[in-house]
Amino acid sequence: MVAKADTYKQAALKQRTIDITISPKRGNILDRNGEILATSLSAFRIDVDMNALTDSLKKKNMSKDGLINKLASILNMTSTKIKNTLYPERSDGSKIKFAILARQVDKSQSDKIKALGLNGLIISSDTKREYPNNNFASNVLGYTNLEGNGVTGVELSYNKELSGIPGRKQLETDKNKSQLPYNDSLYVAPIDGKDIVLTIDKQIQLFAEKAAEQALSENRAKSVTITIMDPSNGEILAMVNKPDFNPNNPNAKPPSGVTQTIPELWQNSAVQANFEPGSIFKVLTAYTGLATGVVKDPTAYAYECNGVKYIDKHPINCWRPEGHGGENFFDILKNSCNVGFMELGAQIGKQNLYNYIKLFGLGQKTGIDLPGEASGMVRNVSKETNVDLATEAFGQGVSLTSVQYMAAFNAVANGGTWIRPHIMKEIKHTKDGKLVTDKNYDNLGKKNILDPNLVKTLKVGLREVVSDPHGVGHNADIPNYNIAGKTGTAQIALKTGGYDHSKYMASFAGMAPVDNPKITMLISVNQPNSENDSYYASTVAAPVAKTLYSEIFNYLISKGELNLPTSPDTQSNQTPSN
Repeated sequence: MVAKADTYKQAALKQRTIDITISPKRGNILDRNGEILATSLSAFRIDVDMNALTDSLKKKNMSKDGLINKLASILNMTSTKIKNTLYPERSDGSKIKFAILARQVDKSQSDKIKALGLNGLIISSDTKREYPNNNFASNVLGYTNLEGNGVTGVELSYNKELSGIPGRKQLETDKNKSQLPYNDSLYVAPIDGKDIVLTIDKQIQLFAEKAAEQALSENRAKSVTITIMDPSNGEILAMVNKPDFNPNNPNAKPPSGVTQTIPELWQNSAVQANFEPGSIFKVLTAYTGLATGVVKDPTAYAYECNGVKYIDKHPINCWRPEGHGGENFFDILKNSCNVGFMELGAQIGKQNLYNYIKLFGLGQKTGIDLPGEASGMVRNVSKETNVDLATEAFGQGVSLTSVQYMAAFNAVANGGTWIRPHIMKEIKHTKDGKLVTDKNYDNLGKKNILDPNLVKTLKVGLREVVSDPHGVGHNADIPNYNIAGKTGTAQIALKTGGYDHSKYMASFAGMAPVDNPKITMLISVNQPNSENDSYYASTVAAPVAKTLYSEIFNYLISKGELNLPTSPDTQSNQTPSN
């Protein structure tokens, strides 16, 4: 005791003290209007001091199996899991000294644990994450694990800000691990996490959730993805993937009829999934034709479609077997004519089309503040054949994500500026009962990439896609709303090469009102029912856009955030058509 006094002193101190980490309260996730989408509730954790527990079991004459069964019943855990936690089989035969038995335990359970009267079962405060709206926006919000850390979505990308800083409690105990009344315990208060205010509008998200669910059911589709944005600032107002999951129980078995695995249901397809866009890509090809000077007069009849075009002796069909006949630039947009766009692509050339695809930001991540973003795929121009150029011009052979496309499409909508899509609006914390703003989202990455005058010309064509009774997007039209957009029906590529002629991606990209768009959206229906040619975007995706624009605009008008002209639509017949 003289020679090793310090060693024994430290050993004795360690033996009679307990050091407990105090979890901070995780910050809330709110919509742009302050509606709570994710919050943390008070809960308890159960830690175990095995030496004290073993002594206590002997005194109460309780067996290991008796303890395990009681704990399993109280905590709704399997006996096997509790046994492996408390009495794991180790190769060296050693026993554990300390273990975390359960996290996020509610008060009734903790009271039952306390009522067992066993020393060594240590109850302390904890928090439990709750998503009050269950599946609502789940792919955006993500979820947390038992340790309270974000696993997916906003919970992961803003985990540091939400988590806060843990506190610490150290106290001295007697041999039964009961706190000594006279000692000075150490207490360091935790610092709660900050709140994340999203750009999401709960009401617009609700409209999108219902529309996606209906589209999934009515079309017997594999999945539906909807993204709704404000093109002036890159804010995401709604983002939906169906089917989805409940973050309150993220590992629950998928419902009957859902073919996706649990990890696939966690995926935010708008950010993480590449797809070949099909004819919605024609918006980018069309702008390239204007910008390169290939299209000098958009009203001149410069294209001829008889239903098929041969590229290096390889036949490539238009979606309309009988063809569209003679067409001008606006017509090939309105009719979504593959032959017309193959001819336009050949005039533009491989290098020019590649340059503008890159200018629009395809083939690279947008930098959106959500995890797992995919990059898409753009062919190396040096390896591109004439057939590749032809199919790429109408949206096959290039892949992208919904957010990549929306960033490019928004540049058309807002007059030429690329803006980074984002989900965070503000980071706040509570001080003296009031929310204080720590940070506003400012990583917009703005780039002026398009000519505003050429954009105006392109918008005339995109408006006609919707306004003309024969336009492929006419099923999205609403009088006086001046909706412009583009449909796309793409065959789904096979992993082995080529395309599956029975599976399609039907999409609609829209902006409105066309002169100064307030709302842009992309609706993608993955593998709709292909019976009786019912897979075309004009009948699958465009009607969804019509429903959404009606609901969203009525909502914005009621809030005084949108005024629409009461005069008849003046955009409907600005250009000649066949």
